[in-house]
Amino acid sequence: MSPREVFALRDYLGPNPKGRTISDARRVVSLTDILEHTCLSDRLSELSGRSVLMAVSDQLISGLVMTEIDGVARRMLLCPPDLNADHLQSLMQDADIDAVITDQPERWTASDIKLIVPAGAPKRAASAAKTERATEWLMLTSGTSGVPKIVGHTLEGLTGAIVADSPARNGAAAKAATWATFYDIRRYGGLQIFLRAIVGGGSMVLSSSGEALADHIGRLQARGVTHISGTPSHWRKLLMSGATASFTPRYVRLSGEIADQAVLDGLSAAFPAASIGHAYASTEAGVGFAVNDGREGFPAEIIGNNCDGVEMKVEDGSLRIRSKRTAYAYVGRKAAKLMDDEGFVDTGDMVELRGDRYYFVGRRGGIINIGGLKVHPEEIEAVINRQAEVRMSRAKSRRSPITGGIVVADVVLADNVDIGRSDEIRARILTDCRASLAPHKVPAVIKFVASLDITAAGKLARHDA
Repeated sequence: MSPREVFALRDYLGPNPKGRTISDARRVVSLTDILEHTCLSDRLSELSGRSVLMAVSDQLISGLVMTEIDGVARRMLLCPPDLNADHLQSLMQDADIDAVITDQPERWTASDIKLIVPAGAPKRAASAAKTERATEWLMLTSGTSGVPKIVGHTLEGLTGAIVADSPARNGAAAKAATWATFYDIRRYGGLQIFLRAIVGGGSMVLSSSGEALADHIGRLQARGVTHISGTPSHWRKLLMSGATASFTPRYVRLSGEIADQAVLDGLSAAFPAASIGHAYASTEAGVGFAVNDGREGFPAEIIGNNCDGVEMKVEDGSLRIRSKRTAYAYVGRKAAKLMDDEGFVDTGDMVELRGDRYYFVGRRGGIINIGGLKVHPEEIEAVINRQAEVRMSRAKSRRSPITGGIVVADVVLADNVDIGRSDEIRARILTDCRASLAPHKVPAVIKFVASLDITAAGKLARHDA
């Protein structure tokens, strides 16, 4: 393949990216600077054809470096900031890493890596980057306490849903968007939003580590953010913060976890002028579909149909997806097979058909055992969360000397709820659970807590469940 046949991320910037920016809490960078500047001290040519670990602590610099080395490096492995350091050596071996880009080069001086390229604030480049090859984008799975899997993507696959949604393709007038996300862009969900800003002709406002939520939301409003995404846990945290009154996005999306009706209704009330919807995507399966009717779950009619090159089926209760947006493989010495013989990726997300709609009930790997019966904690949480006084909850199992296991639930109340009403609220939660769930799924204990932990990937932490 000749260089002219390869399309790199910077090629999406076009000849005139004037007015478009990427910003965080400390700086604003013009997209023009990406074409004319470097974060790599004019050492980009040394990375040609190499397998690169991108270990940059600064999220904004990470985004600029991604754009700079795509089309130059053979592959790049995106390293999220929460990665367990004990797993790093194994992952680097699996990805065949022979170069590191880092803003902390002193941490790598004793390593076996021979090429260490410092990354820093952009400065004018001696020469413009040239596209040489199609770079492999490697990402890590989240939600596991063990060594994460390495998932391989192409830029074409990563941008497939973005191109399908483009105004030009759909005959709609282009409207510049300013994007934001609660995700880190080195994870799949955050990377999708970063790419939407670059490919879709918009700007991007990044989150900053340690920034107070109220300050973050104030900055998003000040920067004119119009489109924003996050997990349901991210959004529940925002709804609890009381900061929504100062924020007026026109496009709100949820992904990464089950979007139950309670959080969708809460966002509709908080942002009455916004389009509220949820999307299905995963690191392995890519972007599957979006639901924009304000309801949890998705219409059964999309199963079995080919929509923009995405086909889905349900097998043994699990959603499976085949498309050009999926990852091409797991990467590593002992990598598992990603797809079945027909090219479908088993997402591990369990769904249940009720009438003319499928509903997500939980992760196959997240099932808890209650007296020998299998229970999806998300199913219980969805019932608890629909109480008006509840903002979020977490169901888990606890050992019982009689039954072997019982369901217990930690519940966070909305900020305006009097804790003196806890007995009344607990009684109503139990009444609703008994009416909606099988007896073994009804919580034996309900505990009201001030907060629940959220992982760095934006998901409800279930480490002690």
